[in-house]
Amino acid sequence: MQTPRQDAVPEALPDFLVRPDPQDERLSTPVTGIDQTGREVEIRVVTERALTLYLNSQEIVTMMTIGDRPDLLAVGYLLNQNMLRPDDRITGIDYDDDLEVVVVRTERETDYEEKMKKKVRTSGCAQGTVFGDVMERFDEISLDPQARLRTSWLHALTRKINTQPSLYLEAGAIHGCVLCQEDRAVAYMEDVGRHNAVDKIAGWMWLNNVPPQDKIFYTTGRLTSEMVIKTAMMGIPILVSRSGFTAWGVELARRVGLTLVGRARGQRFVVLSGAERVEYDAVPEAGDREDPRHARKGSRSEDDAA
Repeated sequence: MQTPRQDAVPEALPDFLVRPDPQDERLSTPVTGIDQTGREVEIRVVTERALTLYLNSQEIVTMMTIGDRPDLLAVGYLLNQNMLRPDDRITGIDYDDDLEVVVVRTERETDYEEKMKKKVRTSGCAQGTVFGDVMERFDEISLDPQARLRTSWLHALTRKINTQPSLYLEAGAIHGCVLCQEDRAVAYMEDVGRHNAVDKIAGWMWLNNVPPQDKIFYTTGRLTSEMVIKTAMMGIPILVSRSGFTAWGVELARRVGLTLVGRARGQRFVVLSGAERVEYDAVPEAGDREDPRHARKGSRSEDDAA
């Protein structure tokens, strides 16, 4: 497995190179219950599985995940925790489904022992963590000032993403993250924790030499400090969510010059950082409403509490 090229340049990518597979029987389970009328019903619920990650011979963390794309999750986690460097060479990724273990092997001897001592728990659900030296590097991040977000792109993206078949629409109780380029939704990942979905995107980008400077990152989850830090660490200049903000997330976005767009539903949104990148080339239609299916699954209680 080759290290990503450092001279990778942006190219036009098509819609949904990677997308959810809600029909994958490993990712959800049918469960019988009783509805509000006392009638027996069967619904599908998302499956959670433990995945233990090793970097070379060192155990790093056990994550709760839906179990798809363990290689991308492992690489993305290590990148976003600053345990892999951009110039590292991965010599192998071994996954054992029965043992629920994934091992990432590198040529370089890593310094994970010291990093494990500096682990700090953050607001992410399940096993969301960030290491102390990530924040030490945060103020050194430089995001492309020439990146742009047209409102016509945002309108098209929210429509495409909200109507794409997904585990979210099938079973709920899950987060989605989408790597976008202009009005195209390029790679769509889901998981029980938003940080896992982010890490899968990061792993996919790194392993496929996808440059970040012209990309837009869309998430279904809250715009927390963790989401801002990870997006900025990935080098992506624009972060969008259909959910709300946290104060520290906004503060960090302004500190690093990240464009932060929240409450993006239908053709409506709010920008709290980096508004200079937004180009208003489409006027919201009168009486604009979000897709009814999305509104049904994406209630305030589910999104803002997740």
